[in-house]
Amino acid sequence: MIASIPSPPDNALDLGPLELRAYGLMIALGVLAALWITRRRWAAAGHAPDDVSTIAVWAVPAGLVGARLYHVVTDFSRFRGRWSHIPAIWEGGLGIPGGILAGVLCGVVIARRRGLDVPALLDAVAPALPVAQAIGRLGNWFNQELYGRPTDLPWALRIDPDHRPDGMAGVATYHPTFLYEALWNLALAALLVWAGRRWRLRPGQLFAGYVAGYAAGRLWVEALRIDPATEVLGLRVNIVVSAVVLAGAVAVLIARRGREPEAAAR
Repeated sequence: MIASIPSPPDNALDLGPLELRAYGLMIALGVLAALWITRRRWAAAGHAPDDVSTIAVWAVPAGLVGARLYHVVTDFSRFRGRWSHIPAIWEGGLGIPGGILAGVLCGVVIARRRGLDVPALLDAVAPALPVAQAIGRLGNWFNQELYGRPTDLPWALRIDPDHRPDGMAGVATYHPTFLYEALWNLALAALLVWAGRRWRLRPGQLFAGYVAGYAAGRLWVEALRIDPATEVLGLRVNIVVSAVVLAGAVAVLIARRGREPEAAAR
């Protein structure tokens, strides 16, 4: 092997008497990054940035619960006989589709009660979400999980023997799907910011663009993964979900195509 990406030797960070699970730390850093970006964008649009913090107090926990429930429901067989592990999110296992759905729905409910402009708020958070997801994916790297098929490409990910799939003990390197998805999400975030500044889009279009872009990326990344997964019609469940979500987001974009003359550039 000429070159490869090494995996971290441990999935925890020791800070004196404290031991922080890298998976949870990456999620926390992702949330903080998303909160900071959204507050700045919401303030730039002429609104009170504290609105974002108020919503986040409820939307973030709702997103974590939704993400865990999505993982448990779509991989229910993994928890048979080990039900006590269901709350153990530090071991890995958060389904992003469930997290986004639950977090956004909770945020929308709170925003409506506060009389906020919901489409504008969704557009403000649109680029922040993929940044948070990119940071959170680093947790999979620390856990040596959710990697792709074997490969000998220069950027292949080296996996320790005790984390390799059954029957592949002699295969050391795999596609770093965590890195592929992280880079895709960062590129998506940059594209959304550029599109918001370049065009005067209708309220909600930017968020629909995020949903479509994320779903499209998840389709090809998911197709590379080899970890066990529930299947629907012979396809991994996340591929089916991503295809449905992509179709729905594209339909929204088509229905709301065109520009909003009076909208402020984001």
